[in-house]
Amino acid sequence: MSNKTHLVDEITGHRRMRRNRKADWTRRLTQENRVTVDDLIWPIFIMPGTNIVDPIKAMPGVNRMSVDKAVEALREAAELGIPAVAPFPDIEMEKRDPTGSQILERDNLINQFTRAVKQAVPNIGIITDVALDPFTSHGHDGILRDGVIVNDETVDQVSRAAVMQADAGADIIAPSEMMDGRIGAIRRALDAAGHQDVGIMSYATKFSSGFYGPYREAINTGGLLKGDKNSYYINPANGTEAMLDAALDVEEGADMLMVKPGLAYLDICWRMKEAFGLPTYAYQVSGEYTQIKAAAMNGWIDGERIMMETLLCFKRAGCDGILTYFATEVARKLARS
Repeated sequence: MSNKTHLVDEITGHRRMRRNRKADWTRRLTQENRVTVDDLIWPIFIMPGTNIVDPIKAMPGVNRMSVDKAVEALREAAELGIPAVAPFPDIEMEKRDPTGSQILERDNLINQFTRAVKQAVPNIGIITDVALDPFTSHGHDGILRDGVIVNDETVDQVSRAAVMQADAGADIIAPSEMMDGRIGAIRRALDAAGHQDVGIMSYATKFSSGFYGPYREAINTGGLLKGDKNSYYINPANGTEAMLDAALDVEEGADMLMVKPGLAYLDICWRMKEAFGLPTYAYQVSGEYTQIKAAAMNGWIDGERIMMETLLCFKRAGCDGILTYFATEVARKLARS
């Protein structure tokens, strides 16, 4: 019998990596990470009124919806198996003020939405934010006094807002305003109000990023913003600082951690999951979504393929799930598979 050993066998020590890639069935059998519908959190935009579906120009395929239309959309999302929704409000300009006081109205848009969803679609989770930017006249996430975003007063306000959102039925509070001490303060406020079962998903590492632009159009804060958010968001250059921020949130009682934005910060996703072991999520933000959509609309990329590839990258980086505007599109694709 002739020896059919090849030079390649000697070079590789008879270990050929392509053996496991040779057929569809071997590739499926050896795949390390998968995207499932259980990985998806759907961020949506809500607005006042009824029977409104308002397309967002900067985010093709994404709409602002009145509460009634949002409830209809969430019925479909729940049927597709999407576990949770994260609502963001575009409230009337006349209700915005320097302190974002509308967030403390028990019947504000977010709380109306939460109560309506809990009544109509009780099997979908609701993850609400308490940042003030949708409610302020200056577009900042906190209270602005004499040109400074004041930390402690903002923490007091978002803690009160968190309790009101929990009263309305929110399952998880996800504070994104990046004030020091907010996680511990919100945890204490929730517990004091009897909301021990309401979780906290910390925006543990929210970077001062250029990827947020389309979102600001969606909630109409882009033209309002005075200055920048560099005094409270994290410098994109600073990984160690981001990890310290996350560690403080863990100490203060966060149940889950989030990295925002997503794709440009996969290293942070991995480091956070490895360091803390808590459920870890990435927010595939508006700029990430729009880049893919715009390139696909111009025929420059295969949009569906890139959509799935980016989500798979988050899973490979250790994420337990992803907040993505692609959620319903992905869920429909998975349902067809």
